[in-house]
Amino acid sequence: MEIADYVKSYDPQNQFDVLKKSYQQIEYAEGNKYGLEKIQPGKIQNIVVSGLGGSAIAGDVFANLFGRELNIPYFVNRNYMLPQFVNESTLVIISSYSGNTEETISSLNDAIKRKAQIICITTGGEIGKIAEKENLSIVYLQKGFQPRFAFWISIFTLIKIFEILNFIPNQKDFISESKKLLVDSADRFSGKEKNVTLEIAKSLIGYIPVIYSAESYTSGVGLRLKGQFNENSKSHAFHNVIPEMNHNEIIGWETFEESKFPAKVIFIYDDVYHVRIKTRFEIVAKIIKKSNSDILTLKSERDDFRLRVMDLIYTGDWISYYLAILRKHDPSEIDNINYLKEELAKR
Repeated sequence: MEIADYVKSYDPQNQFDVLKKSYQQIEYAEGNKYGLEKIQPGKIQNIVVSGLGGSAIAGDVFANLFGRELNIPYFVNRNYMLPQFVNESTLVIISSYSGNTEETISSLNDAIKRKAQIICITTGGEIGKIAEKENLSIVYLQKGFQPRFAFWISIFTLIKIFEILNFIPNQKDFISESKKLLVDSADRFSGKEKNVTLEIAKSLIGYIPVIYSAESYTSGVGLRLKGQFNENSKSHAFHNVIPEMNHNEIIGWETFEESKFPAKVIFIYDDVYHVRIKTRFEIVAKIIKKSNSDILTLKSERDDFRLRVMDLIYTGDWISYYLAILRKHDPSEIDNINYLKEELAKR
């Protein structure tokens, strides 16, 4: 069966087309209305991005892209409550695509009680209602996507917010180059029967991806890829970072048996890594190969580090999509998440 037949048979909501047109989300974020006049950047001493799942991952990726430029603490929160340090000097960015994520609603109410400066990023829902009632700053997102497929509008909305508030320099060139990257990559990944993302997906059939990235450099990329395998491909996948995994998980490879755990390792690699992290990747590779497990290395050849991060994320999105349909699963389906929400609503 041709890949087009798989798309037709197992992608009824046409996420294939959504992936191809991801660049349009950047255009939307670039031209969106922000209305951040209520925010007082000079009084902000720390920043918290609060969200879950596909609405939180942009916060992690932003830290990889710009964390080394921020001169105040930055924290991504995935919980019902905010960190204890949050107060009037904290900027809390509430991120919920649907606006109905119960943990994020709770953290929004917590931020209001603590009199934090608040920006809500959402399509509406309960968070939109609360924000309007409390006269908070709201950035409305384009509707019609599943949260994980709205990553590009989420990350570039964050970038625009930080740019407008003067926490990072103007990103006009980066935004333009990112759009071009997605357009060019979409053509390569979707227009040919054979392409690198499809071939990698084929090689992962029957295996559980174990992803290793580098702390503070590509940790958001690895976490994004892990989540995409979970939600799109309906596959278990695991992620850890170097150097942390060198102090615990590395021991698990001493007793690795493929018959019990059919793992295939994916390295997220970049030349900008600290020299000792590069060395650690080399040593870990030797250990894993002794266990007779295969290693796939995802590495971008783009000139700029930030573009390489975007390239790696988009590549991973396509890999997880193709793995879904090759395994004859609908990439849109999230039955267990829906079931969990239904059960929680009863209690």
